This record gives sequence, structure tokens and C-alpha cells, in this order.
Amino acid sequence: MKKVIVVGAGASGLLAAIAAAGGGASVTILEGMEKPGKKLLMTGNGRCNLTNLSMSARDHFRGAPEEFIACVLQKFGTEDTLKFFKNIGLLTTQRENFIYPVTGQAASVLEVLLLEAGRLGVRLKYTEKVTDIEKKRNVWLVRTAAWEYEADAVILACGSRAVPATGSDGSGYLLAQKLGHHIEKPMAALVPLKIKEAWIRKMSGLRMQAVVILHCGQESFREAGELQWTDYGISGIVVFQLSRYAVSALEKGETPKVILDLFPMLKKDELFSYLKEKRRVGTAANFFEGILPGKAIAPLLSQAGIPKDLPAKKLSEEMLQSITRIIKELPLTVSGSRSFEQAQVCQGGVDTDEIDPQTMQSKKAPGIYITGELLNVDGICGGYNLQWAWSTGYIAGTNSAKG
Repeated sequence: MKKVIVVGAGASGLLAAIAAAGGGASVTILEGMEKPGKKLLMTGNGRCNLTNLSMSARDHFRGAPEEFIACVLQKFGTEDTLKFFKNIGLLTTQRENFIYPVTGQAASVLEVLLLEAGRLGVRLKYTEKVTDIEKKRNVWLVRTAAWEYEADAVILACGSRAVPATGSDGSGYLLAQKLGHHIEKPMAALVPLKIKEAWIRKMSGLRMQAVVILHCGQESFREAGELQWTDYGISGIVVFQLSRYAVSALEKGETPKVILDLFPMLKKDELFSYLKEKRRVGTAANFFEGILPGKAIAPLLSQAGIPKDLPAKKLSEEMLQSITRIIKELPLTVSGSRSFEQAQVCQGGVDTDEIDPQTMQSKKAPGIYITGELLNVDGICGGYNLQWAWSTGYIAGTNSAKG
């Protein structure tokens, strides 16, 4: 019976352990935290968006070559994930293309994984942070502060640097590097962005439907959805989806620009025509009631050079053109991003050219398997990063038990 050690009791680690034990291996999970699945419990605001029915390597993932990602998803994709969880006792529900546990609780997902791992005899050891991995006489020695474990195969499922309070502190990169792997620099992804313009603090707390266009050098990226204003910048899923490109541009010394359309329901000329025809009563601020959120009116008027107390009847056509431009094409400057503590995932990680997508086995250190966020693959919001965890975990676990 092969001995397999899994480093990390997160989503990919737990699934890898279950797959390896299901394949007949003797499996031990070494988890550095005092409890398993801390990051899993946070996903989807605690509701756990398990996966997505729309799953494309090209459209929903970044980092590694499309061929690598597609190969992994083909071997264990959305339908395989749904079947797996149904078989271990978790019922799911569908909201559009998003899949959630029917209970609406991430804790249900963690619980069924732990129950299945227990049923298969997987041993879980907590507060056992792995500090070193070394091969001697065809056996892998996995060291922690307290013990040295022997294994025929080791699965690194340690996570990235995102949300380090959950145990995802980047130590897995060091282990992979010691084993000969090249690490693409880990940087935040799915993260709020900081904005240079200080006046936006007056918008803090607002949520608005918006189209966000990010300009990075010669490239532009576009997303539509709910924008959240904060005291440091902008947030929300619509920003998260674009953030990796802004972070990459900042790393290169570039200054990304954002253009916001804060009234996407009307075209620019349609909004201008409506403003020209609107009854002009009270002040300029009163004039925009019913069009913009109250908290947004004064700051946006100020950016258009219009006094908020100006009588509405004195709003000139030139002023209306100016505020229309601000509402439809608001320019902002990205000055940075929030830290790894606020990032949902990381971009960067182990170079996938050094990993076999058929098995998730290292080409640099055969017998080592690498999964999940530790790899240079990051998905957009919507269950894609969890699907990557399930896919790579299952493939690694299954293949680590063979031979």
C-alpha cells in the first residue's frame, strides 16, 4: 500500500486525500492550522459557490497556457464535481450557472469532505506545518517541527499567499522552490483597487451598477456589474475580475487608468437628451435626484465644475454636457491594490511547464504532486477557483495512489 502525504487541508488537499485513499493509498494530511478548510468556509461569503456550469479554459482562467488548463478540466470537470459531491452526500442547487450547496452553507461542503475522508481512513494532523521535504533512498521525508514522516508520494496543496490568516501564507512556494521549481512571482488577484483621486472618498459606501474599462498600456479590459466605492478606491466583483491586469501593470511600473460608466442603462447621447428635457426645479443637486444616488450627486457635480447649489434653471447646455461626460466616462487613476489579506486568490505560482497536466506530478521531482492555488493559474469569480481546486486535487490524488 502506497503512503501518500497531503500538505494542506484546504479544498484541493481534502479532495486529493479522498481520491488517493479511494485509490487504495494510506493517506495522511498535514495541516499547519488548528482546523481544516478555513478558506473554504469563507468562499462565496460563506455560501460556497462550488463550481459553474459555464466552464472554459480560455474565458475563465488566466496564468498557465490554455492547453494545460483545458487538459485538467477535461479530466475532472464540472459534471465530475457534481457527481462526486452527490456521491458523498451533498445536494446542490443551481442559480443561473452558479452551483451552491442546497444548504447555502460552506460548512456543509467541508463537513461532507471530512466525513468522507474519515470513512476512507484518512488521518488528519493539525498544527503540523511542513518545513522541509527531502528524498532519501526512494522515500520522501516530510518534516515538521514535531516529526518526520515518510511517504512514497507527496501532494503539495498549501495554497497561495491570499488570505494568509487561513494558513495560506505562501510557504508552499518555498517548498516547491526547494524541490527545483520555478515560481512566477505571486501577486494579488481578485482584489480591490486603490484610486489616486482623493475626492472619491466622498462616495465611500455607495454601490452602483457600472461598466468598468481598465486601460493598461496598449491593452484594455471591460467588465460590467455592481461597483462598490470605498475610502481607498473601488471594489466589487466587477473590479475583482479586472484587478489582476492592474496589479500586473503596476508591477511593471505602469499607471493603469480606469474609465467608469456610472449610468450604463442609457447611451451618452440618450442621457444628455434626457437631462436637457428634464424639468428644472430647485438646485442642481435637486435636479439629479432620481438619476444618481444622493451621496454621489455633490461629488460628481463638483468633478463637472457645477456648484451643487446652482439653481437648476441656470444649468446650461455646456454644463449638462460636462456632467454627462463625468457620469458616462469618469476617469480615475489606479495607484495600487489592497494586500494579500484582501485578495481572494493570487496570480503567479509554480510554473505549469514543470507539471504534467495528466497527473499533476512534478517533472522536476517525480513523486511530488502540486495542486490548486499553488500553481500559476487563477480563475475569475464564480466558482472557477474552487473548480480548479477540485480538478487538480482529484487528478493528483488519483495518480499518487497508483503504482
